Amino acid sequence: MNARSLYRTLVLYLVAVSVSTAGALAQSDPLPSWNDGANKQAIVDFVEAVTAEGGADYVAPGDRIATFDNDGTLWVEHPMYTQFVFALDRVKAMAPDHPEWKTTQPFQAVLENDMEALGKAGEKGLLEIVAATHAGMSTEAFEKTVTDWIATAKHPKFDKPYTELVYQPMLDLLAYLRANDFKTFIVSGGGIEFMRPWTEKVYGIPPEQVVGSSIVTEYKVIDGVPTLMRTPKVAFIDDKAGKPIGILSHIGKRPLAAFGNSDGDYQMLQYTTAGSGKRLGMFVHHDDADREYAYDRDTHFGTLNEGLDDAPKEGWHIISMKDDWKQIFPD
Repeated sequence: MNARSLYRTLVLYLVAVSVSTAGALAQSDPLPSWNDGANKQAIVDFVEAVTAEGGADYVAPGDRIATFDNDGTLWVEHPMYTQFVFALDRVKAMAPDHPEWKTTQPFQAVLENDMEALGKAGEKGLLEIVAATHAGMSTEAFEKTVTDWIATAKHPKFDKPYTELVYQPMLDLLAYLRANDFKTFIVSGGGIEFMRPWTEKVYGIPPEQVVGSSIVTEYKVIDGVPTLMRTPKVAFIDDKAGKPIGILSHIGKRPLAAFGNSDGDYQMLQYTTAGSGKRLGMFVHHDDADREYAYDRDTHFGTLNEGLDDAPKEGWHIISMKDDWKQIFPD
């Protein structure tokens, strides 16, 4: 072998070793955007325990279910829930066809950007806004409205699309669980038909694995076309005690792992970790004001009060965004 051939062979060998080593290093850390620590280790230990065939905690792939809240757990929820922003934008877009809204609350507050008056409208006012902006159309029309909005709307603080403000550590966690034959579900208080148009693209979670709040839908034949029409009546609220009911109705199995960030997820974690065998319950704690937001007990969106108090006795983990996550959003 001449010198040129020898050199070429050596270079190819070094490249192959480098690629192999890089791949091995990547595979050695299943949660690369997490800092090493107790919470990261708890996730790895849990996954290894329930996937080790012959082990005391082994769970068959068909029963490996993990549920995730959406707002504040998978993506940003401050300064207000994204679907609420969507509803407010819809009021403004629809206002030319509703001149009466200029003098009718809570719509007047929306049009005048009067957040104080809107806050006083309370849950009743919110339901009125949702009824006016989410109903009276087919499910196909609503899906297009959501898809068009989510493609252009930007967060007021970060000036990025909401779908780019998802948490990279949770994306890593979803991928890690699915690589170990877990089926991952969203179980959110948000509207099921608001989330379904985009969750597969953003999280890899298909529409049939999304559980959420819903309104009454009616079957009608319009101009000879079978159509599902959305009405202003609330059918189901998938929040707090409603989450275990939604899980039973849509999934039919108790999860092995559940992840949330607020007291709205308390019952989901409680229901999940009450099952037999190895279980995992985790709350994401928003304590990073520099990279995102810091809030827990005193907030209108994503209150974490009871969960913080009871996590130690329930055996739940509190994920610190500040300490446990190397990064918040994807690069």
